[in-house]
Amino acid sequence: MHKRCPPAPLVRLGSTLGTVETQYPAHWEADVVLADGGTAHVRPIRPHDADLLRSFYSRLSDESIYFRFFGPRPKLTDREVTWFTNVDYTDRVALIATIGEEMVAVIRYDRIEAGEAEVAFLVEDAHQGRGVASVLLEHLAATARDNDIERFVADVLPANMKMMAVLRQAGYTAQSRFADGVVRMILDLTPTETSTEVTTAREHRAEARSIARLLTPGSVAVIGASREPGGVGQAVLRNLLGADFTGPVYPVHREVRAVAGVRAYPSITAIEDQVDLAVVAVPADSVIDVVKECAEKGVHGLVVVSSGFGETGTAGKERQDELASLARAYGLRVVGPNCLGIANTDPAVRLNATLAATVPGRGRVGFFSQSGALGTALLQRVAQRGMGISSFVSAGNRADVSGNDLLQYWEEDPATEVILLYLESLGNPRKFTRLARRISKRKPIVVVKSLGMPTAHSATELGLPDSAVSSLFEQAGVIRVDDLIQLFDVGQLLAHQPLPKGPRVGLVTNSDALGLLAVDACAGAGLEPRDPVNLGAAAGAEEFGTALAGVLPEVDAAVVIYMPPLPGASDEVAAALAEVAAGSGKPVMATFEGHLGMREKLAPIPSYAAPEEAVRALARAVGYAAWRERPAEIPPELEGTDAERARALVESALTTHDTSTAPEASSPDAASPDAAALDGGAGAGAVVELDAAELLACYGLTVWPAELVGSAEEAAFEGERLGWPVVLKVADPGASRMAGTVRLGLAGAESVRHAYTDLVARFGAEVPLAVQKMAPQPAVPTVVSVVEDPAFGPVLSFGLGEVTARLLADEGFRLAPLTRRDAAELVRSVRAAPLLFGQYGYPPVAVDALEDLLVRVGRLAHDLPEIARLDLDQVLVGESEVIVLGARAVLRTPEGPRLDGGPRRLL
Repeated sequence: MHKRCPPAPLVRLGSTLGTVETQYPAHWEADVVLADGGTAHVRPIRPHDADLLRSFYSRLSDESIYFRFFGPRPKLTDREVTWFTNVDYTDRVALIATIGEEMVAVIRYDRIEAGEAEVAFLVEDAHQGRGVASVLLEHLAATARDNDIERFVADVLPANMKMMAVLRQAGYTAQSRFADGVVRMILDLTPTETSTEVTTAREHRAEARSIARLLTPGSVAVIGASREPGGVGQAVLRNLLGADFTGPVYPVHREVRAVAGVRAYPSITAIEDQVDLAVVAVPADSVIDVVKECAEKGVHGLVVVSSGFGETGTAGKERQDELASLARAYGLRVVGPNCLGIANTDPAVRLNATLAATVPGRGRVGFFSQSGALGTALLQRVAQRGMGISSFVSAGNRADVSGNDLLQYWEEDPATEVILLYLESLGNPRKFTRLARRISKRKPIVVVKSLGMPTAHSATELGLPDSAVSSLFEQAGVIRVDDLIQLFDVGQLLAHQPLPKGPRVGLVTNSDALGLLAVDACAGAGLEPRDPVNLGAAAGAEEFGTALAGVLPEVDAAVVIYMPPLPGASDEVAAALAEVAAGSGKPVMATFEGHLGMREKLAPIPSYAAPEEAVRALARAVGYAAWRERPAEIPPELEGTDAERARALVESALTTHDTSTAPEASSPDAASPDAAALDGGAGAGAVVELDAAELLACYGLTVWPAELVGSAEEAAFEGERLGWPVVLKVADPGASRMAGTVRLGLAGAESVRHAYTDLVARFGAEVPLAVQKMAPQPAVPTVVSVVEDPAFGPVLSFGLGEVTARLLADEGFRLAPLTRRDAAELVRSVRAAPLLFGQYGYPPVAVDALEDLLVRVGRLAHDLPEIARLDLDQVLVGESEVIVLGARAVLRTPEGPRLDGGPRRLL
């Protein structure tokens, strides 16, 4: 059985069919990228779309109408229009695709019986072949599953090959039979591995194509190109001309006849020929009008370098949102606003549509910078190092095109071998990690991510530290670096040298001091340095070449340090090193006269200012190479789980509690800082607590019972009932973080009474106390938690329960669901992990059982987005088993389903 999506905000509409108000979930609307890279808007049909439907129908060919209705129907009657535009969004649903102000396609289902509905669609002839029907089918299937429809049935004329192809290629389990002159096709809407792969592949091709249209235009218009020196538009125009762009360039200016010696046009619509890309450099309040003109002209994409948008405050953000939604509605992608621009060094294009006068030469690196202000300096640094780029995009405020879009493009771009990203925010982190995990298996992704979180991303509100972002990047194979220097250090190594096959490092030097620094740097970075080969200050090309050739067979990588005391045979040494390295198949790096980058004769060996920087970059490459060699894994199938019962428990808890108000002040949730943070999230519903023991039992995990007691005598009674020894503890959430809240090893009634009196005296009579069976010893206490982050989704954390580990925030993080390897790496990611493996006097414990628990908790969190937070505190890891001593689950009605896992959409 499929999983119903969680409740979501509703769009409410008045219906002309009666007095009952109709409504549909807000996530049924979406901007989408089509197969050719253009965009459209998908939404449910509404009663006031009658004229839109009539206009759409009037543009259809006779053949399209015949295939849809099995006969000629030149015009829809008023009754038919009313029927088609008035639906109940449950048993009858219709979605339309719009571009600009026109409907270009419609798809609908009508329920036939329980679990089954008839489906049909129509696409305007001018837009057929653009993938409109495929994306509409994805969205309609998702709405059908929301309404408990499991199968689509379609009767298709045998000659309607296009419709049959759309249905068959969707990836769902399909059956077909011929009878009475039609082909009846039945689609099982249960998502399959094939249907997921089809959706992902279509998303990838569409988004990659949309970026390709931006970076490979046949013509460019610069709107706002003035004659004033220093003007933004004029700067872009001159840079386009200076780069010798291979297509025509059209300045657009309302008044002048020419700019920079090139004929100017009063508007983009006045240009006689096709315009593929428009660079917009007009005041912010004029940009919306320009977008409409570009849409009328048929422009494919916009680069908005104008400022005055989201960076200026609330009014600017509203203007920015209007820009993005309007452009997408008209089929345009937008880079910016407030950006530096875009560049493509392909000799067949030679595009420099940026404010930077100098763009690096042709290279193997795709470079994305969210910052427009830093863009020029970044490009200069790339050029100084001699790296070169394949293409460059500065997204600025990132109203539309983001780093995720560029990842899709660079994944298939043969000219791009390394991807460098400078990110100030993560607009859709869940999608980023999904893409990165796939792409990193083929091409390295290096990211420098600032410590600040975007306002739209509330991970910090939920207590996720920046180290969580690093952990999630690591899980996806992304190389995260600390600053821009490291970004280029790692980038030039990966772009010009093979990946190392291991951690063994050979060192060739003419300086004892620098050789020792390199050895220390290797050891600190987890590499395995060999003793340096010190050639002395007088060594020349022959000595360096021979030494490097002797070292390379015994190591996985080599670092050469050349710092001659006097000017001399530097060129000869560089040539000798390059010759030896070229045939080795192993990475060679250099600290060559403190030179940063690649000298002509040293190329392609990268050079660094100091040995430590070379070693640091090499360590990143070694870690990435090891990650890449690991075989792919998927989350395992788990025995002893009952996901349907777990969902029923969650839905029952949410529907039987009033979630419109926060918990009472006296409840444990209200007293908990975690609950307060959850309840205070932007747009969040109030929290509801659920019996975590019953929920965990659905996933094969048992929580040891703890009996609440209200007196010393009750405590003694429960001790007798449970069997000695027992534990008496404070049962308030978060108590395990405080010292002195537990009394262990109580072996009799008197000791329990004494412990009860002591805890009441210390914490007050109002604090709840509980008696619990004493767990077997020895055991290592650990803590497992899950937070449903609005951007990342379910994030699982793990750490030891010792006070010191908590104080040091010694935690590891992974995105759920977890593979077996994810769980193993999570356990070993914390600094205190040796305590689990028999070190420092602790006995070895059942780490395999702990890893299984992590996998099960991760699956639970993945299946149930309503779980805002789940804490297992503490989990004792003994010699043969794990014991969950306490668990607490907090639910919250999510604002909608996790959109990244559904039909394609622009987020």
